[in-house]
Amino acid sequence: MPAEVAQAIFRVLALLIMLFSLFGLILPIYPGLVVIWLMALIEGLLNRRFDLQGMLLFGLITLLMITGSVIDNVIIAARTRQQGASWLSLFLSFAVGVIVSLIFTPLLGLPATLLALFLAEYVRSGRDAGQAWMRFKAMLGGWGLAQGVRFLIGLGMILLWVLWAW
Repeated sequence: MPAEVAQAIFRVLALLIMLFSLFGLILPIYPGLVVIWLMALIEGLLNRRFDLQGMLLFGLITLLMITGSVIDNVIIAARTRQQGASWLSLFLSFAVGVIVSLIFTPLLGLPATLLALFLAEYVRSGRDAGQAWMRFKAMLGGWGLAQGVRFLIGLGMILLWVLWAW
């Protein structure tokens, strides 16, 4: 098989994996942005396209990946804080989510985070379930917004890679 055909096949395979990863961002446990970045890196290294343009485009892809990997926590915290949640409640809920994800499964991490926030805010608000529920919904809404932002960032990463690869 000629090298050009092998490169084209791998490029298409990389694109398919990137698209799968883009839609995999729906799952909070799937590191879709990192997978997209990794496929861009591997494809770039295999096809030796790290000239100045390649380095600039890959640098932008890297910045988007880092931003997208952090932005979800920022959006979720901001939305929840807007509804009056304390930093302590947010820290506790994120810590519970990480611990549950590591011990059990990341699929339980999101519900555990939400439940921990509800309980922390319930106690903090003097057992006002209405206040705790409002902050719970704000966190859930922030998570949904963050997922949309991460999707757009992933799409941007793929578009930059397409400019670079083709």
